[in-house]
Amino acid sequence: MSTEREAKQGMEQQTRKAFKKGAKKETTVEANESKQSRKKQKAEKSSAKSKKRARLRIFPIWLRIIVVLLFAMIALVAGLMVGYGVIGDGTPLDALKTETWRHIIDIVTKTE
Repeated sequence: MSTEREAKQGMEQQTRKAFKKGAKKETTVEANESKQSRKKQKAEKSSAKSKKRARLRIFPIWLRIIVVLLFAMIALVAGLMVGYGVIGDGTPLDALKTETWRHIIDIVTKTE
């Protein structure tokens, strides 16, 4: 009886090993196919990128920078006028005069 059990166990081990080897072969074949398909996809992407036309900017970068700086200056002037005229007790256009700023600097530095 023990010899029959040993024989069965030996056959089971052989079939397991054969099954594992067969599974490994299948996975390696699938892995090779997937690697090849990935390489094809990368090649297609790179060829598509090279075929792409250069982008023509309607609004150039240097003009964008100038427009942003211009908007910043407008916001600064508008903020000065609102702060001095509406929140403060002066007229809004007085915020743009140099005499007003000289007076503010004199107050801050305490020189007369």
